[in-house]
Formats: sequence, structure tokens, C-alpha cells
Amino acid sequence: MKAKRYYTYRSNHREREYGFFWYSGAWRAARPLLIGLASVIAVIGILWGVGSSLYGRYAAPVAPDDDVPVAFDVPAGASLTRVAGNLEEAGLIRSHTVFKYYCDFAGLGQKIQTGHYQLTRNMSMQEIAERLTLGDGIPMVRTITWIPGWSVEDFAAYLQQRGILDHTDRFLALCREGTAFSEYAYVSDVLKTGDASRRKYVLEGYLAPDTYEIYTDATEEDILRKLLSQTDRIWTEENQEAAKGLGLTMDQIITLASIIEKEAGAGDFAKVSAVFHNRLRRNMPLQSDVTIHYITGVRKMALTDTDTAVSNPYNTYQVIGLPPGPICSPSTQAVQAALHPDATFLAEDYLYFCAREPGSGQLVFSRTLAEHEQAVEKYRRLWIEYDQSRGIQ
Repeated sequence: MKAKRYYTYRSNHREREYGFFWYSGAWRAARPLLIGLASVIAVIGILWGVGSSLYGRYAAPVAPDDDVPVAFDVPAGASLTRVAGNLEEAGLIRSHTVFKYYCDFAGLGQKIQTGHYQLTRNMSMQEIAERLTLGDGIPMVRTITWIPGWSVEDFAAYLQQRGILDHTDRFLALCREGTAFSEYAYVSDVLKTGDASRRKYVLEGYLAPDTYEIYTDATEEDILRKLLSQTDRIWTEENQEAAKGLGLTMDQIITLASIIEKEAGAGDFAKVSAVFHNRLRRNMPLQSDVTIHYITGVRKMALTDTDTAVSNPYNTYQVIGLPPGPICSPSTQAVQAALHPDATFLAEDYLYFCAREPGSGQLVFSRTLAEHEQAVEKYRRLWIEYDQSRGIQ
């Protein structure tokens, strides 16, 4: 019996030893995994805490409880850096640097759109960025187009029709006087001459035809400066030298170009220019119908003796040389034609031209008065019928 008890004791002891070693081995195997898991959880907790701290410091709404609308403008052409700086200055984001990096990283930097927005300080940085890229703000700019051949009166009527101007009086007065824009050298030169008082509009011809973006709250002065600045850019040093070579000023070239613009299609600009240069050289009146149209405001193909006898400094049937100023805003092509008349027509001394059939846009050029009178006789009846069809006598 004693031996049996001893066996039982040894057996129980071995079982206890076996159980101990099993748990010990399992713990040794699991311990690195548990430590690693605890470390990961700790790191995640730290990162979460840091992330929350950074979000709260740089990306969270500036004032979570403030839903009062804040007007914010994104001007045309504004860079991302400028927009971010303006947002921080307006108290809408916490950090302009973080906002810029976020937009760059998210690919939103080139998508922010011009407009007038209503934002709030309870919006997050991400929400503000998304709003600005949707372009759902009220547009701050609008597009206007000045067509070559338009006069300042044509353009004023266009601006009023578009709802940009309520009335044209102030716009036309500014164009008529020109004194508010004497910082432009060419306007200053015009104001210094005796022709300024004889002009219908001092700024006529100097408002460059083009398509422009203007702010919705732009004033008449803002619009005019925009167009005058474009003339500053397109009147090059090369143009200035070419004008000097012809013995003409910038103002005289633009005046001549404005007449060319109204007299012909682009394909005949250089030929018409040659005719006028030849007449100027001979000290002959230009006898341009379009200068009469500028006086009367009526465009007719068959002028009468009454039309050409009107007493006005723009009447090139009565005055010798160029009128006191441009009659419209010429295109770049017309300006180049005024600077570079057709060499063949110059050399062959063409002095006359007239229209062919109404609507054809074609001209007949002549060197002698007899040739010109034959052409006029051939087409004049068609011109009269065309005018009558439009109710013009």
C-alpha cells in the first residue's frame, strides 16, 4: 500500500509539473505578441491623440458654434497662396500654410474658382476648400467684348444693354473730356493739342477692341482704364518707329486706321491705306464717306451734296487732311495697314475707290478721276436702291 501511495504522489507531482510547464511555454510564446499588440495600441493612441491635437490646432473649424455668414471674395487670377492668406486674415481658417498644403495634396489648388462666397467660421478647412472649388459663389467678374469698328457711343449702348451701366451719360462724358486719364501719355498728348476741343470724344479710337473680364462692381473709370491699358500694351515701339518713318504721330495713325476700318474689309485695308496716303501726300481731301457717317450717325451708301456740305471738322469732303481724331476703335490689322500701305498701290498712285454691289464688301480702285466716275456711275443706282430698302433717303 505504501508503494501505491508513493506512485500516486509521484504521478500527481508529474501532472502538476506538466501543467506548469504548459502554461509557462504558452506564456513565453504569447508574451511577445501581447507586448507587440500593446505597443501598437499605444502608438495608435499616441497618433490619434497627436492627430486630434493637430486637427484641432490647424484644420478644425475656427469657431464651431459660429454660423454667422462671412462674405469672402476670390478675385480673378488670385493665387492659392493669396486665397489662403485672405482666408486666415478673415478668420475663416486656422493656418494659411496648412490650407495651402492640403489643397495642393488634394489636387484642389487649380480648381478654386473666382466668386463672391458666403462662408462661416464653423466650417472646417476641408469644407471651405470644397466650397471654393465648386464655384457656387456669386460671380465677381463678367466678360465684355469691344468689337473693332465700334465707336464709344456703340460701346456705351452695349454696356447699358448688358446691364453693366444704368445710364451712358457718365461714360460718354468721361470719353468726351479725357482729362481723368491724363496719366496715359497718348491721352495727355491729345489733351495738349488744339484738336482736343474739336473732337467729339477725346478717347475715341484709344479703347482697344478685345474681350475683357471686369468686376461686377466696376465703375466707368475702371472699365475705361482697363481698355486704355490694353492700348498701352499693343502700341509697340516698332509701331512708333514706323509712324515716325511716315512722318505721322500715333494719334494720326490711329485716326487713319479708324477710317480704314470703316471703309473696307480686312483684305482691302492696305490698298485703302495706300489711297489715303497718296491723297495726303498730294494735299487732297480724303473724301471718306465714313467720316460723314460719324457726323450724322447714319450709314448710307449714296451720299448727297447736302451730306457732303455739312460744316464739321470731321467732314473730310470739306477739310484737307485727317479729321481731328479717330471715328472708331480700329483693329490691329487696320493699324498695321495704316503703318504699312500697299506698296504697289502707292507706287502706281491710286487715288480713288468706291463700293461695288451692296452687300458684296468689294471695292473698285481707280487711279484717275475719270475711271472713278465711271465706277460710281455703274454702281450708284444700286446704292440708292439699297438705302431706300432700309428706309434711308
